[in-house]
Amino acid sequence: MALTVTFLNSAGRCCRHNVLHPLFGPLLSDSMSKLYSSYRRPGSQPEKKTSWQNIDFSFKKGIDVLKTQLSMLKKETEDYLIGPGGHPFSQYLLEQTRVLWEFRSQEDLNKWVISSDVEIGGKSEVYLKLGRNNQAALLYGTLNTEVPRDGETKYSGYCSMRAKPPVGSFARKKYYDWSNFNSLYLRVRGDGRPWMVNIYTDPYFSHQKDDLYNYFMFTRGGPYWEEIKIPFSKFFLSSRGRVQDDQHPIWLDKASFLTLGFTIGDKVDGPFQLEIDFIGLLNDRAHTEEFAYETYEKNPPV
Repeated sequence: MALTVTFLNSAGRCCRHNVLHPLFGPLLSDSMSKLYSSYRRPGSQPEKKTSWQNIDFSFKKGIDVLKTQLSMLKKETEDYLIGPGGHPFSQYLLEQTRVLWEFRSQEDLNKWVISSDVEIGGKSEVYLKLGRNNQAALLYGTLNTEVPRDGETKYSGYCSMRAKPPVGSFARKKYYDWSNFNSLYLRVRGDGRPWMVNIYTDPYFSHQKDDLYNYFMFTRGGPYWEEIKIPFSKFFLSSRGRVQDDQHPIWLDKASFLTLGFTIGDKVDGPFQLEIDFIGLLNDRAHTEEFAYETYEKNPPV
């Protein structure tokens, strides 16, 4: 135990996370989330305790985690031998539709996280629960655009919902492979307010950590459900809320795609709600557009 504590105290932040997280994931989850949090509210004091001092070491818990990770690794190996995603290769090639997320239980809701401008001192509220008869997810709350009085924040008023990134055995990153599909397909019921659909990717460089692919989703309100199809060719690249000049299509293979989310920030104070029945993928043979926006070379050769 003393050797472990000494190692934690002497190791650098990045090395400590990469080496110990696979084995001590549940033990380090709270401390690592604070360690890698890039935002600290203006005027707040940094924590005086080092992250490892908040860790509750347990040998029994470590053994249980190891058993769980080994069983996950066994399942992943079996699926890999069968074919992509655990399906036979012939089925994978002929697949036209796929349901990614549906909301029928609390376990389905636990795959998502919600956030709002409270993180930066705002006053918006957001909640997530199962809808009527446990047949959909109900995302609701109140939007408040009042700017926090910290002398630095200029804008406020947003709420979001995002799927948790998939994690493999021993805390390895997993990626979705959507390369067989060309459209996102959703069944939703909103209150007439516009939403932003966000696709998060895993950046190669640190300066790309805020890159998002976005497109708008307009709900019509009323008592009826609507089915929305959004081609991936319509998504545009943005960073920190600003549309980028250098646009390119989303890479839908395993090398880049991470997760998906929804954001409301239409600058209108008041209540909102969005019901989501399911989120899926569609291979629309009639859609042949590769990319909807103009692309160009920066500093082309003369």
